[in-house]
Amino acid sequence: MSPRAFGRVLAAVTIASVTIPPVVNTAWAAPPPGLVASAPVDTGAHGPSEPPPESLLSPAAKAFGRSIKLASVRRHLERLQEIANANGGTRAAATPGHEASVAYVADRLRSAGYQVTLQEFEIPFFHELKAPVLARSSPVAGGYLPGVDFHTMTYSGSGRVTAPVQGVDLVLPPAPNPNSTSGCEVSDFKGFVRGNIALIQRGSCSFQVKAERAQAAGASGVVIFNEGQPGEALADRRILLRGSVNTSGIKIPIVGATFAAGRELSAPGTIATLAVDAESDPDRRTRNVIAESRQGDPDRVVMLGAHLDSVMAGPGINDNGSGTAGVLETALAAKDLRTRNRLRFAFWGAEELGLLGSTHYVAHLSAAERAKIKLYLNFDMIASPNHVLGIYDGDNSDTGLDTRPPAGSDRIEKLFQSYFDAVGKPHQDADFTGRSDYGPFIKAGIAAGGLFTGAEGIKSAEEAEKFGGTAWAPYDRCYHQACDTLANVDDGALEVNASAIAAAAHAYAYARDLPGDPVAPGPAGGPGIKGPRIGAPRAGGGLGHDHRHEPPGLLR
Repeated sequence: MSPRAFGRVLAAVTIASVTIPPVVNTAWAAPPPGLVASAPVDTGAHGPSEPPPESLLSPAAKAFGRSIKLASVRRHLERLQEIANANGGTRAAATPGHEASVAYVADRLRSAGYQVTLQEFEIPFFHELKAPVLARSSPVAGGYLPGVDFHTMTYSGSGRVTAPVQGVDLVLPPAPNPNSTSGCEVSDFKGFVRGNIALIQRGSCSFQVKAERAQAAGASGVVIFNEGQPGEALADRRILLRGSVNTSGIKIPIVGATFAAGRELSAPGTIATLAVDAESDPDRRTRNVIAESRQGDPDRVVMLGAHLDSVMAGPGINDNGSGTAGVLETALAAKDLRTRNRLRFAFWGAEELGLLGSTHYVAHLSAAERAKIKLYLNFDMIASPNHVLGIYDGDNSDTGLDTRPPAGSDRIEKLFQSYFDAVGKPHQDADFTGRSDYGPFIKAGIAAGGLFTGAEGIKSAEEAEKFGGTAWAPYDRCYHQACDTLANVDDGALEVNASAIAAAAHAYAYARDLPGDPVAPGPAGGPGIKGPRIGAPRAGGGLGHDHRHEPPGLLR
């Protein structure tokens, strides 16, 4: 969330020490405490006595959406910013900033009367303690900028070395099409001088294989540079190469680099200094926050979620404090609703490391518990400063993809479309390929959907005309950076999306017919209201993905 193929992440997740407790199967015929069995469902100020079909938003659902106030949502963001400020500028998984975020969310939910579970799981933790160094001392002295010319591979070993740079089966100039096998075979290192820095070209095999081969050959460090072919966005194999190696076995410093830096380092007689100072722990623990209402049928669960962690580089206020704040405020507003269906809210840990928290959660559900979840709604980056209003394409009818999401996902898409139409807001499809926390749910066959306002992709002129903002600029210029602060949030996008979250939660909380209910055999998809999507091929170069992740050792 392909380098973000979440299915490979399962191997990185270990068994939890705390699991979701089994839910007692009490049919709706046995009413929740405080309800009389013969009485109609009382939904309070916003609830209808007879829920409308899920494909339509009732006046009560719209009113509940309007009840969400921007000031209340922003207060959650302000608290998350304060937490980051007090903890080194980050809320990354398994850091004190994330633990403080967990405590804040869990305390608010407990105070509202929810049953709160903190689900622990292990993650491979990685954190750079100092800025990395890559510099030449000969034949011409010069330095390279971290984050511009080179980048530390996640789970790199630590160390500082000054040594000759030795190319390993390089193809320079590069072929017109990607074909490099540099560093993929043991034979590539024939004649390699122990103690040298291995210079390896991207291509064919994973970064992990290249790193293992180099370490076994006696390399003191590794620079893996992009292969060199031009292209659009991430298909451009000249840009800075970012990625990961596996969490164990690699003890030497490893960085990725641009094609230009690699070509320069390949000059005969090059001597370079490479330094990485990082902390790596394959057994660090972190937590998901799961909150369940005490009302509604426990066999018909409506689940909403957002990831709570940031990247290590910044506070993550748009990514994903915005989604967290929208879901949290919806939960607080819904605390007194006496619903037909059971509401469950999730705040995931370690999404930024490859969907680890949501993957762990789904993997440890029993078949019976999994069947109770009738839909999952995901909210990841809902306030990008140069935003579009994206709705996950629940039938993939506008993405050109061969796969279909689980049955019912198309109905979720249409519900959000109807909401934005009702409030007079434009919208478009967002690619629905499993690259955020809905991924494990759709892999498990659970209907899913959600909202997204754009990450590092480029806004097209068409989108700028439709949504406002700046064409040919990123949706979020501070994506995964230290500047993802309160100043990086668009209040208009935050307000409309937070209201949409609440309206959808209300609609499904009372619906008799949920997207995950059994349907007659047939394709999940169907005609819908379609428009351009986030990630569609366009002159602006927008990316065909929703949220970028790099599971260990998978990039080529």
